[in-house]
Amino acid sequence: MFRKFDPDNDVSTSTQVKASVQRALKSQIMEANPALTDETLDVLMPKKPPLIQYKVGPHMMLYCRHVDSEAEGTSASDFPVFFQQRDGPILPTLKLIHMYPDLQMTSVTVDKGAIPFLLGGANIMCPGLTNPGGSMPEDTEEGPGVENGAGIVIFAEGKEHAIAVGFMTMSSAEIRQKNKGIGVEVSHFLGDGLYLSDEIH
Repeated sequence: MFRKFDPDNDVSTSTQVKASVQRALKSQIMEANPALTDETLDVLMPKKPPLIQYKVGPHMMLYCRHVDSEAEGTSASDFPVFFQQRDGPILPTLKLIHMYPDLQMTSVTVDKGAIPFLLGGANIMCPGLTNPGGSMPEDTEEGPGVENGAGIVIFAEGKEHAIAVGFMTMSSAEIRQKNKGIGVEVSHFLGDGLYLSDEIH
């Protein structure tokens, strides 16, 4: 999705996000990540200055925090914090996750064997999550640990920091049962164009 992203060429219109829209975004993020608190989200998405929304291609929205420049002679810029494709889940950028490593966002872990494929932008196959070293939230009688379509942060066996974000293409229960095919579609990964973009002007 962001493999060859170039903020100078791939970003079109930008608009300031209305307060009501920002509240709706917060609500969606909290619903998808129950461990997050209002206080944490207020730090990630402060009311002032409001978020700036950039359109990327025909179906992507990139939400940025406005950052005033402290250095003389340099202009203010916008720091990417979340993005959303069509009506999919609202996903955090890796730089945001790395900036706040204690964020309690819904996550999975892939085994070591999946790491080189993931860093090349490949989607995650089910065995990468079910093999020793991989993990997903536990399924219960009430339902799967992670639902189909849920946005997730992706960690890797033996690595401290997240290396990708994406969304489930089947539930954790289905992945454990079928154990074949694509389990997670990767939207953004370490070293892609979005990760290498420090700011949007």
